[in-house]
Amino acid sequence: MDLQITMNNQELLNEELIKSRKAKKFNLWLGMIGMFMMFAALTSGFIVYTASGVDKGIKTILPTAFMYSTAVIVISSLTIHLSFNAVKANQIAKQKIFLLITIVLGIVFFYLQTQAWSVLFNRNITFVNSNASQSFIYVFTGMHLAHIIAGVLVLVRCYIGVMRNIRLDNNIFRMELATIFWHFLDLLWIYIYVFLLLNQ
Repeated sequence: MDLQITMNNQELLNEELIKSRKAKKFNLWLGMIGMFMMFAALTSGFIVYTASGVDKGIKTILPTAFMYSTAVIVISSLTIHLSFNAVKANQIAKQKIFLLITIVLGIVFFYLQTQAWSVLFNRNITFVNSNASQSFIYVFTGMHLAHIIAGVLVLVRCYIGVMRNIRLDNNIFRMELATIFWHFLDLLWIYIYVFLLLNQ
């Protein structure tokens, strides 16, 4: 009788866990859709503004640091994918290595973005100026960088979980969400970079 009760309780716990994970994944996708819509609205605003006059364009060449940032984030998308594959195969040592590399690449991306802003600032292109198109560069890249910081914190949480030897299923689920989010940030940056590149 006690065994039956225990089994029933375990089944209930498993059902609750499945529901909780589905809800978290749904919320993640919902959040990413919201983020994309926000950036789509910003790009629409940029297009409307620049169409109002020939003097409203970016009027500058993008810093090469943005190009390096693109390479870094694409590589980081590969390393987090390798980390996720490793944990699914229960290769925790490999997971740690690739996850740590991804975190470092995220930090490098942050550094390169600040270097790009420094180049723009030295060209007297500031956030507040008479040409709002140039301000959009800071808006696009700054908002994306804020999400990168959030993404790095998520990766750090995953890494801490691995170091604490959390259950494999929890480890896999955390990595799945982190991987989805990081790939999204990668694609979002490519979208932003190509858009700015075409409008420079």
